[in-house]
Amino acid sequence: MIRDKEMLDQFLNSISKFVRERLVPAENEVAENDAIPEDIVQEMKAMGLFGMTIPEEYDGLGLTMEEEALVAIELGRTSPAFRSLIGTNNGIGSAAIVFDGTDEQKQTYLPKYATGELIGSFCLTEPDVGSDASAVKTTAIKQGDEYIINGTKRFITNAPRAGTFTVMARTDLSIKGAKGISAFIVDASTPGITLGAKDKKMGQQGSHTCDVIFENCHVPAKNIIGGVEGKGFITSMKVLDRGRLHISALSVGIAERLIDDALRYAIDRKQFGKPIAEHQMIQVMLADSKAEAYAAKCMVLDAARQKDLGKKISTEASCCKLFATEMVGRVADKAVQIHGGAGYISEYAVERLYRDVRLFRLYEGTTQIQQMIIAKNMIRDIQ
Repeated sequence: MIRDKEMLDQFLNSISKFVRERLVPAENEVAENDAIPEDIVQEMKAMGLFGMTIPEEYDGLGLTMEEEALVAIELGRTSPAFRSLIGTNNGIGSAAIVFDGTDEQKQTYLPKYATGELIGSFCLTEPDVGSDASAVKTTAIKQGDEYIINGTKRFITNAPRAGTFTVMARTDLSIKGAKGISAFIVDASTPGITLGAKDKKMGQQGSHTCDVIFENCHVPAKNIIGGVEGKGFITSMKVLDRGRLHISALSVGIAERLIDDALRYAIDRKQFGKPIAEHQMIQVMLADSKAEAYAAKCMVLDAARQKDLGKKISTEASCCKLFATEMVGRVADKAVQIHGGAGYISEYAVERLYRDVRLFRLYEGTTQIQQMIIAKNMIRDIQ
């Protein structure tokens, strides 16, 4: 579903050049300072990277799912922290409004997400609620023309920079499970919102998460997404399907970067009188990595095309998320192995990327959740 191949190729080439010339050289600085330089953020805004998936009528680029996947693969060739900053505006931070928002909500927020003026953040996970998203405990009680929100959200990406939060909260306490959950747009400056300390993570320095605490937070009733109670869980599932394909494509890009780094090292590094790339054991690891990355890429692009055709791809999205994120973990492990002792030293990017990619098997639904989704859908479809 590529609408204009020539224009897309130009865009992909510009992103590839930006990644090579600006982002890759800044990787160590971002990791050491746990922050993306502001001049790079401004360049990302100028390139339209904050609004890639937002419809053109709201000043975004309106990329199709296939186009988005190809862009994510290119962005995967550098530290995932860069992609994480723009990721919520293109995915979970704005998608709920794109899919189910009212006209007023779209007009108010989407143009600001597209330019990067606002950073959107998605609040679903809670201290006791992770994989079982239907068990949300945060409440939103209606009082007149407002809702009063109370609860704590955990591991919220881009929360320290967010201008708005898309908050999943229980509006009907008498209904257990998904049907009692609604989605709200909450301005980050609203009284009653407190941010926890930035999480200290295993990897992905420069990408920030923290708790978001809501204490008697008053939100206008017009800020319920779609204007209707009880649709929040359905909205969140729509958001996650697209997000899972995006993370799968990102995993492909990082795998390709790791393979390229490992191959170059293997050609340069000599042992027993010849480059280690000529040793069969090294070749096996390179070949297996290449085959797995190629398989994941084919899966992602096929699922993306099906989504663009309007087909239901919940099973396929989970298959991609399951395979691609596990794949990049195996590729990262082999890349470190090919580097030998050097792979354990921070001087080489594979050491950092090895830690960075571990997260992909956890968020947007863990590997085990994807397995459950796939199996349940298979059983449902045959009954």
